[in-house]
Amino acid sequence: MRRYHFLMIVLMLGLMACARQDVVEQPVAEVSPASNSVSDASPATSTTATASSPDTAAIDRSGTFVSGEHETQGTVRVFTENGRRYLELDSTFQTSTLGPDLFVILHRSDDVLASTNPPAFPLQEQDYVLIDRLQQYSGEQRYQIPDDINLADYESAVIWCRRFNATFGAARLSG
Repeated sequence: MRRYHFLMIVLMLGLMACARQDVVEQPVAEVSPASNSVSDASPATSTTATASSPDTAAIDRSGTFVSGEHETQGTVRVFTENGRRYLELDSTFQTSTLGPDLFVILHRSDDVLASTNPPAFPLQEQDYVLIDRLQQYSGEQRYQIPDDINLADYESAVIWCRRFNATFGAARLSG
């Protein structure tokens, strides 16, 4: 009986590790804003986390995350640097490691959680655009925003699980 329990624990730990690798180690995907689809075979569109110099970056909008289905915290900012637009999660960003298919998205609503139904806070496809897969569950990270996305159409940044259509957290962008 002990051996059976030991094997079950090892199996569960292995499954949990695989779920975590699904988000952390998958190649970053290219976004097709018109269809909200992501191709895993495309080259990366995100960049490594680096702090921006105030001399070269103009902050357009920012916001603070509010938890949805899972605790999510930290600040997001959208800015332009050297002619390119970025969405950056700050060093205090943190979300749950339970998401197997997490994405950073922009959403049309300025109050995403109030415009959906708990507990999953499911989103409608026409209301958002995918930016990229979440690089890591915590810490500073930066995502380039494709040029064909009109930022005026989107009011919030969201951490969203595509597989279960669950909103982990949302931040209203103001500025």
